[in-house]
Amino acid sequence: MKFGIGQPVPRNEDPTLLTGQGRYTDDLNRDGQAYGVFVRSSVAHGVLNGIDLDDALAMPGVLGIYTGADLEAAGYGRIRCAAPLKNADGSDMRNPMRPAFPTDRVRFVGDPVAIVVAETPAQARDAAEAVVLDIDPLPAVTEAREAAADGAPRLYDETPNNVVLDYRYGDADAVAKAFSAAAHVTRLDIRNNRVIVSALEPRAAIAEYDPGEDKWTIRLGSQGAFGLRNLLADDILKVDRARVRVLTGNVGGSFGMKAFVYPEYPALLHAARALGRPVKWTSDRSESFLADQAGRDHDMTAELALDADGRFLAVRIDGFGNMGAYVGQVSPVAATLNVVKNVTSVYRVPALEVISRCVFTNTSPVSAYRGAGRPESNYYMERLVDTAARELGIDRVELRRRNHIPPEAMPYDTCSGLTYDSGEFTALMEQAVAFADWDGFEKRKAESSARGRLRGLGIGDYLEVTAPPLNEMGGIRFEDDGTVTIVTGTLDYGQGHWSAFAQVLHSRLGVPFGKIRLLQGDSDELIAGGGTGGSKSIMASGAAIAEAGDKVIEAGRRIAGHLLEAAVPDIEFKAGRFSIAGTDRSIGIMEIAEKLRAGVDLPADLPRSLDVRHVHAGAPSAFPNGCHVAEVEVDPDTGVVEVVRYHMVNDFGTVVNPMLVEGQAHGGIVQGIGQALMERCVFDGDGQVLTGSYMDYAVPRATDAPMFAFGTRSVPATSNPLGVKGCGEAGCAGSLPAVMNALVDALAAFGITHIDMPATPERVWRAIREARG
Repeated sequence: MKFGIGQPVPRNEDPTLLTGQGRYTDDLNRDGQAYGVFVRSSVAHGVLNGIDLDDALAMPGVLGIYTGADLEAAGYGRIRCAAPLKNADGSDMRNPMRPAFPTDRVRFVGDPVAIVVAETPAQARDAAEAVVLDIDPLPAVTEAREAAADGAPRLYDETPNNVVLDYRYGDADAVAKAFSAAAHVTRLDIRNNRVIVSALEPRAAIAEYDPGEDKWTIRLGSQGAFGLRNLLADDILKVDRARVRVLTGNVGGSFGMKAFVYPEYPALLHAARALGRPVKWTSDRSESFLADQAGRDHDMTAELALDADGRFLAVRIDGFGNMGAYVGQVSPVAATLNVVKNVTSVYRVPALEVISRCVFTNTSPVSAYRGAGRPESNYYMERLVDTAARELGIDRVELRRRNHIPPEAMPYDTCSGLTYDSGEFTALMEQAVAFADWDGFEKRKAESSARGRLRGLGIGDYLEVTAPPLNEMGGIRFEDDGTVTIVTGTLDYGQGHWSAFAQVLHSRLGVPFGKIRLLQGDSDELIAGGGTGGSKSIMASGAAIAEAGDKVIEAGRRIAGHLLEAAVPDIEFKAGRFSIAGTDRSIGIMEIAEKLRAGVDLPADLPRSLDVRHVHAGAPSAFPNGCHVAEVEVDPDTGVVEVVRYHMVNDFGTVVNPMLVEGQAHGGIVQGIGQALMERCVFDGDGQVLTGSYMDYAVPRATDAPMFAFGTRSVPATSNPLGVKGCGEAGCAGSLPAVMNALVDALAAFGITHIDMPATPERVWRAIREARG
């Protein structure tokens, strides 16, 4: 089928977006809207004694100013961490819930303390600058390891040593025994640098309140309208869910950052009700740097125990995860549970121990960022494997091959408690190595050397565990205009869901591809919705659409039996048509839909519509995997690193749309290159952000990306109806280790065995100079 599963169908979204007809939140305006601007703390840590609003309230156009006291008096709830994690002793994690605005203490630069609402954005900004905050500064701490030390400034009186969660996983005795018996132990201190999410579209929202219906509506960028509506209704507004509507149109990137409730949203909803007018807010880029949730920021010691033959015996990860000043809805997961699930990757590892302390610091909160612990964990493991190979004098490809889980072991029970259902890890790696012309590297290295450049070759095996199962809606609606609408609760923020989901429906029902529409961003239309995240959209929505399609076929067979005057068991369905078995008599599904719209006379016991509202019980996690091979060149005089070749082979199970899958891989790889070589959020000793704009914070540009060579080795998953595995975050998981292993390979000539991300020119130059003595 031209538009069926497996075809490289162009994205349906692109004509609209590329011609400037997209509708992002800031493009929207409501009649009579006012404008909100937030007053934020310029102090990283301090006692908030008071807020002087008098001058600001007297300024032209100001309609109202609301503080934490106002929101507290209104009875709104607080933002809470929903991750079901326990301390090592079995007690609940410390979870001081975040108010929309603090009333007692500010805890990071950018902490919002008030919202100013005025007739125009300029008037709101001017008045916000006139608000005077009375803050007594307190000492600040920005690094998790330092914050957990005795004597560090304490952010919350009830949280000793700032430790939110003291997490332990694994059999500590078995791991200790394995390390004691090991012929060799590799140990690395690894810093996983904090990154700014840098979505193309900053956050924005428009809040409204209808007193007649006693209902709030908020338009904003999100990763799932249904889930965000539930959080706002249940946790913040404390009202029936039917009284809250979330609308999301086009979204210009998120990568995890826009998934959850931010303090700005309840403040906007409150202001809209208090003023009886819609209130709009759009973040600028500087505000985004300060207030959006950041990514990564882990400080870990990773250890690998091996026997005399180079077989892995145990892995131990011990360190700290920076939560920032408040613990977000899923913030601790990346440094804890997702390390457990992902660190052993494609390898047979008998024993695992993960020790992770999630710690408060005077920085912006840290939460999900493309992979949320998955790329980090693969990075830890692949750096350990490469380092162990060098220390033992074993070829690094051979060491991986020696420890891969073989396909005949599937299904394979891992030491993390998961069961892999499929995968051909060694064959895939061999394909990638051949694809990248591994054996020709020495010639390319000599060519680089002749130009005064160091050249390095790096490999990154990876496996990631997609998000846990969540219920997802699969709605199919045959519209009056002859189109067919898919209704589902995931949300496209750049992935291209429309085409991929339409391909699934087209393959299932034979509905004309060009007639298919997609609705995802209206919580009032949804009866379930897990949102988009964790590389699960095609597994969740794809399965929901497939199952809903089966229900359409079931109803259609009954109606077709009546229209064709045949028994239902004799009705067959194929490629969009119902036919009587063994005859040429048939009727198309779209014909049936048209007859139903026209009011065809049917017996009372037959359906009057082909429409379906179905909920798919979330499929188990899947295990996308692959092997990336990168080559870098280093200028030893300047420390500049350039990625010059990049090859990859991935197993994403059934590939619905190879063009979209390759694009997802490209985007993830570029983000991985950014973290590996240039991105890092830096704070000074007082908690001030030193990298507060793109003048100070580097992100990869087109010139920093090599040409990518993309290969596939698909082993369909057995855990979901489509056999898909997910691809959204795999690019980061493969690129971090591939690029950094290539860089260390290039620097090995100087005896350098490890360098932390980001490997900026200054850092690489300094490492070379120190190695030269």
